[in-house]
Amino acid sequence: MSAQRALLERAYRDAVAAAHPSRVVPAHLPPRPAGRTIVLAVGKASAAMAQALEAVWDGPLEGLVTARHGYALPLQRLELIQGAHPVPDAGSEEAARRSLALAKSATEQDSVLVLLSGGASALWALPGEGLTLAAKQQLVRALLRSGADITEMNCVRRHLSAIKGGRLAAAAFPAPITTLAISDVVGDRPEAIGSGPTVADPTTLADARAVLARYKIDDPGAGWSETPKKLERANFKIIASAPQALASAADSLRGAGYMPVLLGDSITGEAREIGAAHAALARARKANGERVALLSGGELTVTVTGDGRGGPNQEYALALARALDGLAGVHAFAGDTDGADGSHDVAGAFVAPDTLDRARKAGFDPARSLANNDAGALFDAIGDLLVTGPTQTNVNDVRIVLVE
Repeated sequence: MSAQRALLERAYRDAVAAAHPSRVVPAHLPPRPAGRTIVLAVGKASAAMAQALEAVWDGPLEGLVTARHGYALPLQRLELIQGAHPVPDAGSEEAARRSLALAKSATEQDSVLVLLSGGASALWALPGEGLTLAAKQQLVRALLRSGADITEMNCVRRHLSAIKGGRLAAAAFPAPITTLAISDVVGDRPEAIGSGPTVADPTTLADARAVLARYKIDDPGAGWSETPKKLERANFKIIASAPQALASAADSLRGAGYMPVLLGDSITGEAREIGAAHAALARARKANGERVALLSGGELTVTVTGDGRGGPNQEYALALARALDGLAGVHAFAGDTDGADGSHDVAGAFVAPDTLDRARKAGFDPARSLANNDAGALFDAIGDLLVTGPTQTNVNDVRIVLVE
């Protein structure tokens, strides 16, 4: 392993650690209520958030934790069930139904504590009236392939759900509901995190239908409803997001002698286009004789036209490598902080000056792999994927380009 690759991995892991629930949950917990504390945790970080709560909460707890399959952790006082991501399954539907029922059971003397993190949109999937789970799954698959960003996807989800778009908070009233959120969305908009089950929704049915029309996706024909526009006794707080993670990575890289340059923590767009643009920035910095670390966060998208495997960060990395074309002294890593880039259990991919040469020797045509959305197979063949397993947090992408 090169020194640059080791440094990139260390910086990525520092970014993840800065947003881990054990570090960010305890300081933000609400006071104990007179009645019950009902805990509803959902998302890729839900099990770790629940663990952090159990470790410091000195009163009784009851509730339900919904984790992605493979993300479970042992809990002492809270029940845990699992669902699928990014396409929901029957477990996701059961989890949403039971969570909504628990919220409805709360009285004015009780308190509902929601521990929310990225992935919640799929893990709580309770389709609106008349919409089947199978039809919802088909719609989600179409959205994932369309190139729609997470804001657009979640707008649609909110208006086809019985729990999202503020409906959970409305069900809990008059009990106070407090949400602690680890944000994985660009701009940290509360209504977009997990499709906003506990916040008022500023979007409309017309907005949601316009998304489907924009991407030429068939209207499911059922399940639509308008979302609550005003909620009472609902408090929402973001306790971790991309800026914290990127700041921690920057500190790590600064200590290694690189000047951190933040390109933005809310970058969106087609992964291959952003990769090419960042390669141009790296070339310019190198031409100026600078030793810098270009950092960025956000969420990139992929318009799927091929049948390969990979994810947005892997596609970004391959596009970056192609645009750099073996430029000496430039190394990079792009990965998702939850440990899963796209639908595969791969955190992300590394890029080095010899990436394209090694790929060709392994029998790959980098241009063809990119066209086929098959960056994952290429990076796997040359040993440049990073597999971390579930990190138990999720504040979106961390991309780092080191320029000597």
